[in-house]
Amino acid sequence: MSTILALIPAIPFLSFLVLALFGHKLSRRVAGIIGAGSIGIIAILTFIIAIAFLRTLPEVKSYSVVVWEWINAGNLKVDISFSLDALSLVFCFVITFVGFLIHLYSIGFMAKDEGFTRFFAYMNLFVGSMLVLVLADNILLMYLGWEGVGLCSYLLIGFWYKEPQNGYAARKAFIITRIGDTAMIIGIFILFLNFGTVNINELMQQASAKWAVGSSVAVLTAALLLCGALGKSAQLPLQTWLPDAMAGPSPVSALIHAATMVTAGVYLIARTHILFSLAPVIQSLVAIIGALTLLLAGFSALAQHDLKRILAYSTISQIGYMFLALGVGAWSAAVFHFMIHAFFKALLFLAAGVVILVLDEEHDIFKMGGLRKKMPVVFWTFLIGSASLSALPLVTAGFYSKDQILWYSFSSQSGSVILWLAGIIGALLTALYSFRMIFITFFGEAKTEPSFLPGKLMTIPLIILAVLSVIGGFVELPTSIGNIHLFSNLVDNTLPAIITKGEEHSELVFQAISAIIALSGIYIAYLVYFKKPSLSEPFSHSRLNKFFEKGWGFDKLYDTLVVRPIVWLSVVDKNDFFDLWNKGLSSLALLFNRLLSVTENGKLRWYLLSFAIGIAIILTYMLSQ
Repeated sequence: MSTILALIPAIPFLSFLVLALFGHKLSRRVAGIIGAGSIGIIAILTFIIAIAFLRTLPEVKSYSVVVWEWINAGNLKVDISFSLDALSLVFCFVITFVGFLIHLYSIGFMAKDEGFTRFFAYMNLFVGSMLVLVLADNILLMYLGWEGVGLCSYLLIGFWYKEPQNGYAARKAFIITRIGDTAMIIGIFILFLNFGTVNINELMQQASAKWAVGSSVAVLTAALLLCGALGKSAQLPLQTWLPDAMAGPSPVSALIHAATMVTAGVYLIARTHILFSLAPVIQSLVAIIGALTLLLAGFSALAQHDLKRILAYSTISQIGYMFLALGVGAWSAAVFHFMIHAFFKALLFLAAGVVILVLDEEHDIFKMGGLRKKMPVVFWTFLIGSASLSALPLVTAGFYSKDQILWYSFSSQSGSVILWLAGIIGALLTALYSFRMIFITFFGEAKTEPSFLPGKLMTIPLIILAVLSVIGGFVELPTSIGNIHLFSNLVDNTLPAIITKGEEHSELVFQAISAIIALSGIYIAYLVYFKKPSLSEPFSHSRLNKFFEKGWGFDKLYDTLVVRPIVWLSVVDKNDFFDLWNKGLSSLALLFNRLLSVTENGKLRWYLLSFAIGIAIILTYMLSQ
């Protein structure tokens, strides 16, 4: 098992090196086989190691392997070492399995792109970095994977770098996430200075033993790690990079939003849950930020015209639900929604990619329409994904994962009616904007004709993800409906079980309310965007809609408060003393360069004369002493 565990992150890095070094000599067919095949192999290895791991529970709850010694300097000793437990197993499964489906789809999607091999090299590096992040047994190695994911997001968002706006989107994602990453590394320094180790389990054990609940240093450290999570997971106030990240190819959007980068913050908080338990004010802040983010993103999604930007804001909103669950101590519920969200969000992005591709890169949903009969496979899979996103009751996986979060946001000891109301309003918005996409894109009059139909490489992953978006939720059913807890029983081997207020008798009532809300959102979307489209026109042309469409003006706010002042200061400060001093030094160096270059005239007699003069000067000096 130890060998397999080490191979899982190693194989994507190996395929990256092969594609990066020898890709120009490989055919597209071979490059596609290496790129997608390597992820398929680690998906199989993950399945094998999962079976072996599950057989050892509950006696053995984790496995570790040390590959080699990385750093040994003074008190700092860090190994390249990996650890597998229930939490990392779930993330590893999603990264490898969903990642493989995305890679398989990418072979068809990127078939005609000139950067085909480069694309798969970046994608393999992305998957490898994310696996390092979730399997690392020490926080420094986790941070290496964390930064690797950030680098790959920059490379992939700006993949079509010849378009200036794509480069801007990549830089924006890189810079904004760096804000959170800087805070996170400071938090890591504090942990090391206090405990003298970077091993995650040892850090959590020592923090629990030495820090009192609510201690200032615990609060500060948790707050710093939270900042890192906010950046990577695009939560308030660092959410503005994610909608612009749609500049990358659609498989990139699926990988970032479903299986890798934006869920890294969820993993970080879950992995360091003991630290957040020691800082209850920060844990409560996690729930509040999640609630506010899911509402803000839900309203923004309702105003978008770009198909992928709707899904981008949807991702921000759904990660908000995960943060809400983490904040109220529903650890397994957050991880469960992460898994189900990976299924339906990867499906939606890949299906949206097909729609955009066959309509010759048309992104505006109001220029689509009538695709239901022309692309039935895409329509039905997109419908299933949207239904799961909307938490259509009883028949979709999204209902069971989201309903669990809504229930615990009220019934947990840290829950409240306000948090539940935020979640339920977000559920209404989700159903509304999801089926707004469906009715405008696939129904009504066709405004743009498809130029071709997708092949099996692109449709088979859609079908598999659609099936998972339906049946995936049945591994965790509430007490009132089936009472199956396979998923939480697994995750509770690593994370604490939820503690409720003891009001289980009212769970069915809350489930009924959430079901009614979801169905109401779907019906309102049907009425406003299909049956009587004129009803949506007053809102569509309102200032409020424009405000939501611009993401509540956060980009403009940051531009006014941060970007413009920094640019102004840099212009004013460009001729200060330090610049003049540096320019003076460079001018002096150039002057000496010109003087010395005169002596390099290529004439041997001048070189010999200079040599003789130099020797004479040296001898004269030595004799005079």
